[in-house]
Amino acid sequence: MKKGNRIGKILGGILRYLLATVSLSIVFYIVFALFFSTAEERRLERENRLYKQLYGELTQKEHLIGDVVDGLMEKDYTIYKELFETEAPSLDAVTAVDLIPESDSLSESFYLSSAASAAESLMLMAGNVDENFREIFRMLRQRPDSIPPLSLPLQGMSYVQTGASLGMKHNPVYKLEMQHDGLDLIAPQGAPVYAAADGEVTQEIHSRKGLGNIVEINHHNGYVTRYCLLGEISVRKGRKVKKGQQIGTVGISTSAPAAHLHYEVLYHGTVVDPVNYLFASVTPDDYAKMLYMSVRTSQSMD
Repeated sequence: MKKGNRIGKILGGILRYLLATVSLSIVFYIVFALFFSTAEERRLERENRLYKQLYGELTQKEHLIGDVVDGLMEKDYTIYKELFETEAPSLDAVTAVDLIPESDSLSESFYLSSAASAAESLMLMAGNVDENFREIFRMLRQRPDSIPPLSLPLQGMSYVQTGASLGMKHNPVYKLEMQHDGLDLIAPQGAPVYAAADGEVTQEIHSRKGLGNIVEINHHNGYVTRYCLLGEISVRKGRKVKKGQQIGTVGISTSAPAAHLHYEVLYHGTVVDPVNYLFASVTPDDYAKMLYMSVRTSQSMD
């Protein structure tokens, strides 16, 4: 009996020793984890901080890009509506083209069916765009004199020369938000200015006030273009001009912060946004940048 009690005491002591050792180990591990970091943990913490910072920046960029895309879509709709009097091509088919998830567990048949669905959606979208262009060409054949002024009034122009366009802009003279009825195109003083399309000079204004020297051209299809803040005028009222013919030079005003051309487009007497009429004269990439700059520039130059 005594021998059994002695063995039980020994086993109990061993068990208590083991429990105490494990408890101390757990306590030491917790203390070490709280106050000391391994090299791997420190690396992961740095990466987490970096990812957190990048996530915030990417979120801001996502919102900005979303705003720009919305603006470009609105501009695209306006171009088709004002220039061609038709709806912009429907891109609903694009939403059907989904990215295929990256997974080794997906079967070959899934990839084939997904690829076929994406190809069918892209073909449908291409068909919609093709049909829209056919409609545009049909209208232009019926009304060949309805082609708007699509040429740049400045040659060799880069998108960085694009200033404020139509809308409420901060006026540098009055220091107030005022309606701006044209597009500011920054260029050196004396740079040639060209007619955007064939037409007839209906106004030739020489002035040192307001928009300064002005040439107005009637294109006889509802469109009128106005070239303001000119330096020299090389055409006369009543004269016919051809697209690309020089009509004057870029001037500078004492009230303007820099030399530039103030370019206006009117359709049946209503002021329209000139930037919508430049897409045929520049690359798609430059045109997208011109749209962005014209919208984002909050201060006019005249």
